[in-house]
Amino acid sequence: MVHVYTGSGKGKTTAAIGLAVRAVGAEMKVFIGQFVKGMKYSELTTLSKIENIDIKQYGLDCFIVNEPEEKDIKAARCGLKEVSSILKSGDYQLVILDEANIAVYFKLFSVQELLKAIEERAEGVEVVVTGRKADPELIEYADLVTEMNEIKHYYKHGVQARKGIEK
Repeated sequence: MVHVYTGSGKGKTTAAIGLAVRAVGAEMKVFIGQFVKGMKYSELTTLSKIENIDIKQYGLDCFIVNEPEEKDIKAARCGLKEVSSILKSGDYQLVILDEANIAVYFKLFSVQELLKAIEERAEGVEVVVTGRKADPELIEYADLVTEMNEIKHYYKHGVQARKGIEK
């Protein structure tokens, strides 16, 4: 199946990581490719300690407030190429494409390229795509779509990302 976790609310990556932990508990192997993200987040420390979860970042920095540079596009495209091979290999039963929706939104790669990678995956590979602004074509293609909506957020009152909670 293909899952999409999208929307303006907090918790899309967290939900995907929860599914990864559940999958490992069922003796599955998990690969997490993080697009756009290049900074060190607390989940990287934890996930690196869990056997059967591999994680790799395909971002250089957090450019979401700016326009992507050529180097950002190149990093994401190289990441998509690597993830495509991982999806085809069948070595992992769960593959999470964290923030791939944002990568498509910022035109780091197209929704058609993303869908092609997903469609060409090995049989039995479950895929999760996270990030705000999911493309309508991906939503139509997916088997499960969850939208997390922001009702209220303390960021609007000046609270910055906190270690262990948002980063």
